[in-house]
Amino acid sequence: MHCALQKLTGRLVVLAAALAVCAPLSAKEWSVPAEQGALQDTLEKAQAGDVLRLAPGDHAGPALVDKSLVLDGAGKARIVGTGEGSVVTVTATDAEVRGLILTGSGLSHETLDAGVKLTKTAHRAVVRDNRILNNLTGVDVHGARDALVSNNLIEGRQDLRMNERGNGIYVWNAPGLLAEFNTIRYGRDGVFVNTSPKDTFRNNRFEGLRFAVHYMHGNGGVVEGNVSEGNDIGYALMFSDRLKVRDNVSIGDRNHGLMLNYANRAKITGNRVSGGGEKCLFMYNANKNTVEDNRFEGCPIGVHFTAGSANNRFQGNAFIRNKTQVKYVGSRLLDWSTEGRGNFWSDHAAFDMNGDGLADTAYRPNDLVDQVLWTQPSAKLLVGSPAVQLLRWTQSQFPALLPGGIVDNAPLMHPPVRPMPNSGVQG
Repeated sequence: MHCALQKLTGRLVVLAAALAVCAPLSAKEWSVPAEQGALQDTLEKAQAGDVLRLAPGDHAGPALVDKSLVLDGAGKARIVGTGEGSVVTVTATDAEVRGLILTGSGLSHETLDAGVKLTKTAHRAVVRDNRILNNLTGVDVHGARDALVSNNLIEGRQDLRMNERGNGIYVWNAPGLLAEFNTIRYGRDGVFVNTSPKDTFRNNRFEGLRFAVHYMHGNGGVVEGNVSEGNDIGYALMFSDRLKVRDNVSIGDRNHGLMLNYANRAKITGNRVSGGGEKCLFMYNANKNTVEDNRFEGCPIGVHFTAGSANNRFQGNAFIRNKTQVKYVGSRLLDWSTEGRGNFWSDHAAFDMNGDGLADTAYRPNDLVDQVLWTQPSAKLLVGSPAVQLLRWTQSQFPALLPGGIVDNAPLMHPPVRPMPNSGVQG
């Protein structure tokens, strides 16, 4: 028994020694002075697992992070690029760039010059708590899987015209990306997704952009809890399947709050669009989507629905004070109520005699006159004429004369009560 115990103890000692040899050396912390060449010199000497603490002041870029280490600026260190290429390029897995001010990238759209570039080998990289200012692209996530971009301020080049600027976060083939709690201003698009599945964008704020979120070929992604204010378009969802778009806000976006273009099987829930310049929601050839419990308010057009969009489910939405609640030109009759529950329409004068919360009469947002006006805008001169008023009265008395279009057979008497979406982004 004693010999067996000695043998077991010996084996454990040998195993512990082997593990000690295989394990990496303990992480080292480096203090990097704000001196010419110090950052590059330290990056060459550091090993995986090390932490580089940059002193306050300016550090000369560009910087290449090719080991799994941490660059920490504590909010006071600045890395300044040369005006060519990217300021910080990460090629290592599990690296982290945090607490830095990053500026001075190049202006090449071909190479996507950026404040931070995560290459296709930079899996699980973390970019957080930085101020990424006056670069062409803010963060380029180019093939890195499961990256995190969090709590950064990203501001683009205001000295360039809108279409000459880069995007705040550019995403290509980077599944599993989580971008959250970022504030993005003054670029071209806040987030531009190009062929990247299963990414999540939540609790971000977008201002002064073309599109807040421009989503193309990004199946299975999540866009939630974001705020878009004063951009051309809030959320442009294009050529993507099975997106989850929930609890986002669009305030005063100049064209559309939400746009679905060849976006199918998405779940659009709990969003609020208000004060849009043209359309709260624009759907173009978008099929089999669920649009529930959203609030579309104060737009010239609440929903523009066109180009063969089919099999979409509308329920529990509130259409409030839009000049035209729905614009739909087509011969089909589409029922926007589901399982006996429709939507709230602020211009629907109806009664609820049995108190079930549903209006006693169906709601039709458009008639034959509307369709004539959309196809022949010059006919607006006749809107107040007795002939047009007689036509509208006749349609109301004889529903069989109504054209195909949207009908809500179970309109709600009151808008659904739902908490306002809150991005959690700090101003």
